[in-house]
Amino acid sequence: MNTAYGVTAVVLVVLAAVLIGAFGIRLSRTTSDFYVASRTVSPLWNASAIGGEYLSAASFLGIAGLILAYGADMLWLPVGWTGGYLVLLVLVSAPLRRSGAYTLPDFAEARLESMAVRRLAGVLVVLIGWLYLMPQFQSAGLVLGAITGAPEWAGGLLVAVVVAVNVMSGGMRSITFVQAFQYWLKLTALAVPLVFLLLAWRSGGAPGLSAQDAATWALPLSSGKEYGLYSTYSLILATFLGTMGLPHVLVRFYTNPEGRAARRTTLVVLSLLGAFYLLPAVYGALGRIYVPELRGSDMVVLTLPGRLVGGVAGDLLTALVTAGAFAAFLSTSSGLTVSVAGVIGQDIFKSGGVRSFRVAALLAVAVPLALAASARSLPVADVVGLAFAVAASSFCPLLVLGIWWRRLTSTGAVAGLLAGGGLACGAVLTTIVGGPYTGLAGALLAQPAAWSVPVAFAVMVVVSLLTPSRIPAGVARTMVRLHTPETLDLDRGDWRPRSS
Repeated sequence: MNTAYGVTAVVLVVLAAVLIGAFGIRLSRTTSDFYVASRTVSPLWNASAIGGEYLSAASFLGIAGLILAYGADMLWLPVGWTGGYLVLLVLVSAPLRRSGAYTLPDFAEARLESMAVRRLAGVLVVLIGWLYLMPQFQSAGLVLGAITGAPEWAGGLLVAVVVAVNVMSGGMRSITFVQAFQYWLKLTALAVPLVFLLLAWRSGGAPGLSAQDAATWALPLSSGKEYGLYSTYSLILATFLGTMGLPHVLVRFYTNPEGRAARRTTLVVLSLLGAFYLLPAVYGALGRIYVPELRGSDMVVLTLPGRLVGGVAGDLLTALVTAGAFAAFLSTSSGLTVSVAGVIGQDIFKSGGVRSFRVAALLAVAVPLALAASARSLPVADVVGLAFAVAASSFCPLLVLGIWWRRLTSTGAVAGLLAGGGLACGAVLTTIVGGPYTGLAGALLAQPAAWSVPVAFAVMVVVSLLTPSRIPAGVARTMVRLHTPETLDLDRGDWRPRSS
């Protein structure tokens, strides 16, 4: 690839992010602007912003790389990441918006009237956010190094600086504009080159898979992974249930004006994600035909335009894909930084004001940036999948039971969060630090959701039934608030945490 084109693409994306973010700064005045954009974001605008932050490096680069390596089994990743919003729509989105909270710990305290649950939820938000941010920074270093020869830490540092500036300057209001723009940029950056790739594939005689690939790679559960059936079902469970536990996704529903708008937002998100996730699978299939030597690499999306098209056109298409990749790093990192900074600002610095939010934003990017520079590099989609497993094992049970089961107690919630979240975090850390492992133990650690999610639900239910005295005194009023439509004349003032 022509280095000048790639550098130009990166510079243009960074400038666009900064300039659009600067427009949002003019509209950010209050604490509510910084945390939830004063709850005034329309469904279409919010859905575009959700698509922008949700479609991370794992979606833009990682899915194609895993499909190239493992074939049909990995198609469950885009299916699960899209289907998770259907579960979110049915079970969580509108009641969560009606809670009036700013963050997940706010919701936990409002529902269970317990500071212990709030603090534990805050710790898990930060851990999940950092686990999700780390591969964004690593992938940014990989891409920038590939196009310019820069050291791997440089790309992560560039993304961290741009994200910190935008988030500290305008908070949620600012990054909403940035992320909405970046969704459409990412869709364009995959769709336009794919048209030329398919034309080149067609003009080259439309070659297909080899006989061996047709018999293994293209068939489910035959890619050679150990315990493929278990891994597949665990992956499905993590992706379907983990979406509702991702802090940077949930905070978006606090920005809608009311519960009905939150549902409409989710429906639009399903359409936007469905359109996007059709594309990486095609890149993975073409990569298996033309660049099988990249097996296990996240670079297949960046490599194909130069390999199939070539010349100046290939360089320009590669530059467009590079721009989309950096948009993915920036948008997802921005959403994660806002969610982590919101929790740090409220639960560690206590004041919850704008100044605390800005300092918290620096901490939110500094720690995962250091981890990205020192940790072992894994396929980005694998690491993000582990973050989904932790979210599914902790916040999914808390939200589902907290919204739909009035007998949930603070003791049960703490026990379930510790059991499910603790076990999933242990499996994740073991995999990242010492893995990969082989055999049944390796499969259980690499895909923990199949056993950690049931454990979390079971522990929450059993301990809650054993501690009926710990049912919150105001649970009846809270449940009415969560499930009563906004059309009824009720007090809809924002809930305020006791800690503020």
